[in-house]
Amino acid sequence: MLSVAAGSTKPLLVLFTGTTVPSVKELHGDFDAQFRAAIGDAWQGPWATADARDPEASLPAYDSVAGVIVTGSSSSVTDRDREPWMPRLEAWLRGAVAAEVPVLGVCFGHQILASALGGEVRKNPRGRAIGSRSVRRVGDDPLLKGVPETFSVNVSHRDHVAVPPPNATTLISADHDDMHAFAAGPWVRAVQFHPEFHDEIVRGYIAARREILAGEGLDPDALHRDVVDAPHARRVLRNFVTEFVVKR
Repeated sequence: MLSVAAGSTKPLLVLFTGTTVPSVKELHGDFDAQFRAAIGDAWQGPWATADARDPEASLPAYDSVAGVIVTGSSSSVTDRDREPWMPRLEAWLRGAVAAEVPVLGVCFGHQILASALGGEVRKNPRGRAIGSRSVRRVGDDPLLKGVPETFSVNVSHRDHVAVPPPNATTLISADHDDMHAFAAGPWVRAVQFHPEFHDEIVRGYIAARREILAGEGLDPDALHRDVVDAPHARRVLRNFVTEFVVKR
């Protein structure tokens, strides 16, 4: 079901594919609240939410929204053959691209968008990435307006885009993920990092997954210590709104 905040213009849609970890949700809200806080006054219109996992709900009509942010998820695109909602979402995303709806995929959203457009998502052979990482711009794009060549982002993922979608352009690369952000046509962008995560949110993820991280040979204390706030990542998120949603 599409839930829309009051307003006279088309809403910016946060399309849920998962939910944040409980301890983070308690302190900072779910993904929609995190996106609202990070975007701030860059978006003056109404907001809407929908859950792509709900088999009883119809996904919104393309002309009913100003733009779409596809959230992260603990689900994996590598399970798409066992999760009927994922191919359904991929079909809807292909339609959104054809309809020239501004779309931003974030983390799982980045991966499902790549899969929908003909790319391939796999488990990252380099293992899990969580905490703060340095990434590099490899192209110019309105999404990266005012962002330096190298900047910090906050991440939490195990999969990656192993085979890029045809005709997609890599915008950001990282040691852990060659295609850390991409452009697909004039209105569609995707980022592997979480631009909505400030330092306390990603520290909450590290704390919640402390035992798992230690079991995988990672050092939760070092990861926690090395977290940064990553304001340039939020700038990327705000750029999506100002350079794509508003200008569309």
